[in-house]
Amino acid sequence: QVQLVESGGGLVQAGGSLRLACKASLSRYTMGWFRQAPGKEREFVAAISGMDGYRTYAGSVKGRFTIARDNAKNTAYLQINTLKPDDTAVYYCTAGPRPSSNWTAYDSWGQGTQVTVSS
Repeated sequence: QVQLVESGGGLVQAGGSLRLACKASLSRYTMGWFRQAPGKEREFVAAISGMDGYRTYAGSVKGRFTIARDNAKNTAYLQINTLKPDDTAVYYCTAGPRPSSNWTAYDSWGQGTQVTVSS
């Protein structure tokens, strides 16, 4: 299993930006982000392939969220712009063999980082 450590969450005002980071213990895996708000199911956000850099996003975040990775640092990033109160959630980094919006496709998870957006 890949060990994942997230960072970068926090409290931010609506309209602001955050960049989440996820450092992996191994390289070349697909890395992704999911989020879970209180009382809601875990939701796919974005994923990026470790082989060819292919990216996929949930429709609800397209245009505001950008996923990227630095293979030399085994780190994936999630840039979140124009934050909304509805973006408030725990954001989880994940790793797996290929990009997927289905959480069952991933076999390693980070501990999560809280993002809170105030209105």
